[in-house]
Amino acid sequence: MATNTVLRWIPGGQNFVSTDSTGHSVILSTPQENTGMKPSELILSALAGCASVDVIMILEKKRINLTHLHVELTSEQDQDPPWTFRKIYMKFIAKGEGLTPKDLEQAIQLSEEKYCSVAATLRGKAEIITSYEILED
Repeated sequence: MATNTVLRWIPGGQNFVSTDSTGHSVILSTPQENTGMKPSELILSALAGCASVDVIMILEKKRINLTHLHVELTSEQDQDPPWTFRKIYMKFIAKGEGLTPKDLEQAIQLSEEKYCSVAATLRGKAEIITSYEILED
C-alpha cells in the first residue's frame, strides 16, 4: 500500500505546507516562525490521531457510545541532534456510556500492539507508555 504526501516550502522563511493523499493540508514551521506545527511534534499528533481512530473504532464494535476522548502527550528526547524521541507518554481521557476500564485498556492495547501504523513505526526507537482516565458523567 502506497501513500502520497507532498511538502511544499513557502519561500521567505521556514514555513511549509504538507498535503496528504486525500488533499488535506497542515502547516509546519520552526519555533522561530511560529506559524505552524513543529515537525517533531507532528509525530506526536500523528501517534495520538492514529491511536484515537483505533480506540474509537474498537469501542464502537463493542457497542460502547463514546462521548468524549482526548489524548495528552509528553515526551523525552535526546539532548543532542537529531533529538530522537526516547519515551512518549500518552494519556487517554475518555467518557462514554458503559465504558469500563477493561474496555478502554483493551482498546488502547490493541491499537498500540496491532493496528496503529505510527506506533509500529516508532516502536524500537521510542518507548510508548500509555495510561488512561475515565471521566464520570
